[in-house]
Amino acid sequence: MDRRSFLATAAAGLFAPRARTLRADPFTLGVASGDPSADGFVLWTRLAVDPLGGAGRGGMPPRDVEVGWQLAADERFSKIVRSGTVTARARDAHSVHVEVEGLDPGREYFYRFRAEGRVSPEGRTRTAPAAHAETPLTFAVAACAHFEHGYYTAYRRLAEQEPDLVVFLGDYLYEYAPGGYTALSGKRVRTHTPGKCATLADYRLRHAQYKSDRDLQAAHAAAPWLAAFDDHEVENNWAGPVSSTGAPAFAARRAAAFRAYYENMPLRRGSLRGAALRVNRRVSWGALARFHLLDTRQFRDDQACRDGVRSGCDERLSTRRTLLGDRQWRWLEEGLRDSPARWNLLGQQIMMAHRDYRTGPGREVNLDSWDGYAAERTRVLDAMSRTANPVVLTGDAHMHHLADLKTDFDDPDSPVVARELVATSIASDGDGYRDRRWIADSLAENPHLSYLDQRRGYLMARLTGDGLTVDFRTLEYVSRRGAPARTAHRATIPAAPGT
Repeated sequence: MDRRSFLATAAAGLFAPRARTLRADPFTLGVASGDPSADGFVLWTRLAVDPLGGAGRGGMPPRDVEVGWQLAADERFSKIVRSGTVTARARDAHSVHVEVEGLDPGREYFYRFRAEGRVSPEGRTRTAPAAHAETPLTFAVAACAHFEHGYYTAYRRLAEQEPDLVVFLGDYLYEYAPGGYTALSGKRVRTHTPGKCATLADYRLRHAQYKSDRDLQAAHAAAPWLAAFDDHEVENNWAGPVSSTGAPAFAARRAAAFRAYYENMPLRRGSLRGAALRVNRRVSWGALARFHLLDTRQFRDDQACRDGVRSGCDERLSTRRTLLGDRQWRWLEEGLRDSPARWNLLGQQIMMAHRDYRTGPGREVNLDSWDGYAAERTRVLDAMSRTANPVVLTGDAHMHHLADLKTDFDDPDSPVVARELVATSIASDGDGYRDRRWIADSLAENPHLSYLDQRRGYLMARLTGDGLTVDFRTLEYVSRRGAPARTAHRATIPAAPGT
């Protein structure tokens, strides 16, 4: 029997009909993949027969469950290339992380799972190109998906475009109790699980609620994800070891949030390290691009001047303040310096460009963003100026932005180091709008910004050796389902000559 026949036979046995011992479908949270390399990726699922049952345990029995998995070269699963079994442990909320290796570079694959006689939905994923290849890349950028503020139609529209990769930059879920954060639209279309998230059970339950959304499941099943958290996966505006609300036992709460995040995302097994969760990492797309994903929460100093949008805060300018922490800063500096890629894409959570929120004399800045850590921002931009074709990808702001990044934002003649592409929210703050006067005033106050849009949506980008074209996709409403998405603005960033 040759290898392919053996694999097909083994897979057929693995997925043969068996007795159904679970009382309902355990794949209610969908499937996902992530962190592609040239020879593999992570496959994920989590078993839950009742997503909102069992104190965060998904209604599952308190025992381990064997889960089969298949990887195929075609959608019909007639060409099985890998298969196996993995244990979904009760202590890990019956989550599964399969790290597949030894695959062909630069190709599409399909995957599914089976547990106790039931088969999961199918997912589509792909490996990165070989190290020498400059294969074009289509990727989406998304962030900020408050469950109560709107439906996840933007996820559905993103999935329909079938990108090669999805870059998700934080606020995958929100920790507030029901009604704890009122949208700008004033509408609440759905209701959070009870209470504010504080324990492992709370975070597991909230993840299950979000993952139960079919539009979110479609976005996960459409392509591999590169995901990193921001603040609301733990608590609004937390900073390193500091709770923004003075919550007791914050270290334990943060560790619980990290564990639940790992259990519910397609991350590699080495990401969770005790009470810490490593999300800063590099992922290469052949010779074309290198993604440098940052962690702008876990290692930062507390926000200056009591946080918020404020004026007259000299503390924010201190050279002693850090957002990245020493170790991550060295990791980033070395990665930018040594990168062989034609494009270097920094995926991070908070706006890097300077943003003056006051119209007219004076200045007001968001101290939770890079404006609160201005000296370190200058160091990062200086390092970026010495690498090939840097672009910054950002979430958090609930508005589309297109910005020029400079080492001196007060000097109109300061050279542009990089461009920043800020994705608006998937749902956070509810139905969007277009306040044209406010936009005009904001652009006049911040001449390094060239585009703003307050509607919901995502970014869809096409990257080649010659340039990056980005579509700012918007939806007119999220308070009801079914909104179409359209390209409200398109920008092209050419590769620098000689790179």
